[in-house]
Amino acid sequence: MTRFHHPPTIEDIVEMAEQAFAAIPKELRDLVRGAAVVVEDVADEETAEELGFDSPWALTGLYRGTPLTERSVMDVPTQPDSITLYREPILLEWVETGEDLFRLVRNVLIHEIAHHFGFSDDDIDRLEAEE
Repeated sequence: MTRFHHPPTIEDIVEMAEQAFAAIPKELRDLVRGAAVVVEDVADEETAEELGFDSPWALTGLYRGTPLTERSVMDVPTQPDSITLYREPILLEWVETGEDLFRLVRNVLIHEIAHHFGFSDDDIDRLEAEE
């Protein structure tokens, strides 16, 4: 487990997200081939409102794009799929829960991918429990 003597930076979370992405279940990795993982400090107000959140601080991640299962060979992508992790809400949850930060980042990735592809909450719990 990495110990931080300062709040983890965006670069720290990016590095952790890359490692976490490699550690998520293969069935999820296969669904998001080519998706970019991006880290931002916090979602903007418009994004939070669009998704029904009262505050951007409640949003730890967001998957944007068209699932592979819904794409056609005729589709012309306007932008690549991306999974955005929001550093400050993740750090807030980390401090509040005491959860291991790597595990938390991994679970946010799993959650975003699985919800985007319509997995049930039970399926998500099962995927998060896999090591």
